[in-house]
Amino acid sequence: MPHGDRGRRVHLDTAGLGRMPAAARAQLTEWTRHEDRHGPYEVDEHVHHVVRPELDARLAALLGAPAGDTVLATGAADAFAALVPRLALGPGDRIWTTPYEGVANLTVLTALRDRARCRLEVVPLRPDGDLDLEWMAAHIDDDVALVSVAHVPAGCGIVTPVEDIGRILAPHRCLYAVDASYAVGQLPVDAGRIGCQLLTGDGWRFLRGPESVGFACLAPELRQALAPCGTGLLAPPEGASVVALNAALAVAEDAGPAGGLAAVVRTAVQETPGAELIAPGRVQCGIVTFRHAEMPAGLLRRALAARGVVVGKTVAQQTPLYSPGRKATAAVRVSVHHDNSAWDAARFAEALREALAGRGRHAVPTAVRAAAPAPAAVAGGAVAAPAAGLRAVCAGSVAGARGVPAAGVPRPRRTAGRRHLALVSAPAPDGTA
Repeated sequence: MPHGDRGRRVHLDTAGLGRMPAAARAQLTEWTRHEDRHGPYEVDEHVHHVVRPELDARLAALLGAPAGDTVLATGAADAFAALVPRLALGPGDRIWTTPYEGVANLTVLTALRDRARCRLEVVPLRPDGDLDLEWMAAHIDDDVALVSVAHVPAGCGIVTPVEDIGRILAPHRCLYAVDASYAVGQLPVDAGRIGCQLLTGDGWRFLRGPESVGFACLAPELRQALAPCGTGLLAPPEGASVVALNAALAVAEDAGPAGGLAAVVRTAVQETPGAELIAPGRVQCGIVTFRHAEMPAGLLRRALAARGVVVGKTVAQQTPLYSPGRKATAAVRVSVHHDNSAWDAARFAEALREALAGRGRHAVPTAVRAAAPAPAAVAGGAVAAPAAGLRAVCAGSVAGARGVPAAGVPRPRRTAGRRHLALVSAPAPDGTA
């Protein structure tokens, strides 16, 4: 590659925070300054009369839903946390989640289970890592009140067949929630074809809007179920962020797909001695996750950054019911977008070789395809309802679904900074950490 290109920074962390288009950044700057000088009322009027009609139309086209079905929030996790706990579930109901559920939504489901005294069950995985749709079809009944699925999880690039799941659930009375935070903007997301009643997403990942703005798409059935409470409890995002998201979506309308760049990145990882690709399931997207036998993920991420290649890091606690292969807690996450180029993928491969020069003598598997035993392990399914919150959910779900000991499963703690949950170790039964 040309020597002069080495100074160019390569951004391969869109799953963490997308690069905002220049037009969106200009709008965010302009309206933030306007609010600072003139107060929030003029910004709110501009958003209400000018921006929201455009944004609602763009979101409707993006999500395959009527414009009136979409509401804004400060993020997908915040929308889920504001809406789902208000569902009227009871002791006879069941909730289904999956091993790929994110910790924020899992925390909400745990609290709902404890309050409603219902059951929380984990859909098993096939040996290849895909969700067991045959199990779902065989065990679905009208006592399943809520099914929560991540279209693409935070920790790897598997694509969940959300439309197939929707067809299984359609004849039954359950509400279907899909977290599209890591899917929307890189994959087709059509709420109508999926058949879900709640679809949530973040604006700052593959949609490349500003942080702290997201959305929820609510079908009429969910609005009816929430009628006693409404959706007024959703915290609205700041006006300037809404303007910037609208500008980012305007750019995204003309964007093409990422093409085969993820495949190039995946091949580079597979050809690296000592690298272990985390790629469960049969269908992958633009997120490539891996770890190395001799270099911790954080150190490798920093080594790539020092060479001008920005990637992310994912930790096992982000999806606490799924921990593939060896007991590693972190992995490198590379995510490509349509604004990346073949040069970016080639530069990543070169930087990876440079960062690992002299390492990689120990052979490890080149891919983690499956992380669960036979699906029959959770045929019983029910997660007991003890008092220990997320630790109890993980204990019951992991031990039942995957045969993994439950000791030391972490519990959630909200951290400062960006809106997300981190985890700390839960105390052992004797009170020790």
